[in-house]
Formats: sequence, structure tokens, C-alpha cells
Amino acid sequence: MSDTSKSPFDPNPSRRNFYGRRHGKTLRQSQKGYLSEDLGDLRPRNITIDENPNRVTIAPSAIFGDDRPIWLEVGFGGGEHMVHMAATYPDIGIIGCEPFINGVAMLLGKIRAAAVENVSVHPGDARDLMDVLPDASIERAFLMYPDPWSKARHHRRRFVTPEHLLPLARVMRPGGIFRVASDIPDYIRQTREEVPLAGFEMIADTDQAWDDWISTRYEQKALREGRVPHYVTFRRQS
Repeated sequence: MSDTSKSPFDPNPSRRNFYGRRHGKTLRQSQKGYLSEDLGDLRPRNITIDENPNRVTIAPSAIFGDDRPIWLEVGFGGGEHMVHMAATYPDIGIIGCEPFINGVAMLLGKIRAAAVENVSVHPGDARDLMDVLPDASIERAFLMYPDPWSKARHHRRRFVTPEHLLPLARVMRPGGIFRVASDIPDYIRQTREEVPLAGFEMIADTDQAWDDWISTRYEQKALREGRVPHYVTFRRQS
């Protein structure tokens, strides 16, 4: 078994570009404490080598100690949605990916406050985590108010591109649910076009949030600024 305490899983991290910021404003002392005291225990571990000696994998059942359903949140922002889901569905395990360290610190504070235990945190690029998850291991995935990358020349950086969607399709179980929320019309347009091409069928497309939704800071900002949030649901095809 490999030690993952210092590794982002990717055996060759220089092979891909990273899009976005890793650090923001100076962390509060309490947030620094969350990172130093809590993050290590919440990072996905239990790395094994499969038949290919150049590939490492994670056994999701080993992360939470049993065979519970595993959910994945890509870019959890401040963590409101992820912690809400963990508290609402205590029998699932949810893994969150977020490279922005300020967001990770905010999430850790919310995990402490809510006392949820069915969470795991990857403080890095979701692509690195998807590289090491087994096929068909994720039952539900969330993309909540992702970075819109509004300039046309940056659209390739959006999550709803083959570079991200094909790995997601690989790790999702047939019938698994993928939810996308955004207040950016062009992002929703690209979502509608690209996600089905990766092996998903759209089953809902509406401006009404899901029944188990919790409003996040990003949604509240959109509403204050007059933008209409949109919620799209996909099912992974066989």
C-alpha cells in the first residue's frame, strides 16, 4: 500500500494544466487549524497498485470502511451543499474535490460544526481523483455553480468538456445521477450539448431546484444580481 499523505494521486502531475486559483485571501487562524488538524484524516487514502504497474487505484469501500454508495462533488466551493448532503443522507459516503484552499478550509469548519462523518476531501483537481477511482464506482455526482470561464477562449477549461466528462462517465455506475447547477446561460447551453455526448441522458432541465437542495452562497449571489439559476439532471447510460 502506498502512502498518499503527500501525493495528489497523479503519478505524473506535470502532464496536465491546472485551471483556476489555489489560494485566495489570508486564512483566519481557525481555518489554519482546520487544515492542520482535520484535513489529513479526511483525505482519500488506501491506495493500491492494479495490474498496470503505472496505475494506482482507490478502493472507495476502504475510504468509508464499508460498501455504502459513493457520491462525488466536483468543486464544492464553501462546502454548504456537500455538508448538507452528508447530513441529509448519512448512509452514503461523499467525496469532495476542491483545489481552492480557502474553500477547503471553509468546508472543514462546516464539517466540524455539523459533526458529519461520512465525508472525504480531496484538496485538488477532480481529474486527479477520477484517474484513480475504479470504473463504475460513483452513484451520484454534483457540479454546483462551477467557474463559468466566460471568455470564449477559456471555454475549454470548463468542466463540461470531454477532458472532464469522459473520465466522469467512466467512474459513474450505469443509472448513476449527475446534477449540474449554474446561473450562466452559456454554461447551461454547453452542458446540454456536451454531457449527453459523454454517455449521459438528460432527464430534467428546469429552473426549479431539486427537493433536497440547499441554497449556496453562489446561488444567493446570482439571485441578488438578477441571474436565474438553472438545474439540469442527467442519468449515466449503460
